Amino acid sequence: MFVADGKILRVGKSFTLGDTQYPANWLRLTSDADKAAVGITWVADPTPVDNRYYWSEGNPKRLEDEPAVDENGDPVLDDDGEQVVNFGLKTQFIAEQKQIAGALLAPTDWYITRHAETAEDVPAAVLTYRAAVRTICGAREADIAGCTSVGGLKSLMEGQPEVYDAATDSMVANTEPFITPWPKSGS
Repeated sequence: MFVADGKILRVGKSFTLGDTQYPANWLRLTSDADKAAVGITWVADPTPVDNRYYWSEGNPKRLEDEPAVDENGDPVLDDDGEQVVNFGLKTQFIAEQKQIAGALLAPTDWYITRHAETAEDVPAAVLTYRAAVRTICGAREADIAGCTSVGGLKSLMEGQPEVYDAATDSMVANTEPFITPWPKSGS
């Protein structure tokens, strides 16, 4: 991005420096030397930050839960007098896994309801799938709980079971951390 006098200058927009107004096409049509002569410099755009894990570059969000305290260090209490807890990323990601598991189970819930109401058997494939979802949800929760850093959690959540190997032009097992994949549909 172009910067002058602490202001960001947008290509395709007119701007004023000192007493001089420049037309919208000036940045696009002038040389770097002409820009430098009037005090315009190029500054690389800041690195984007993944706001799921970081507040800003180098400033990770809280990994673990912690009790909320006020500016004096005293506990913050809710309306029932209970200590308020500021949830960390682990708690948030574990809750997300539970929601995903519920969404994966929902399409086959009717089999369970029908069985409860009529005693009609639930297909074995459906029972196997539902058990796999619950087991894998537990494994995913354990994967997340085992993380010791925000960077490790990010790597885990973004890792894939297989990665492309250019040397063999094929997909190979990933040796880096990745979260246990969900089972394929069983309905």
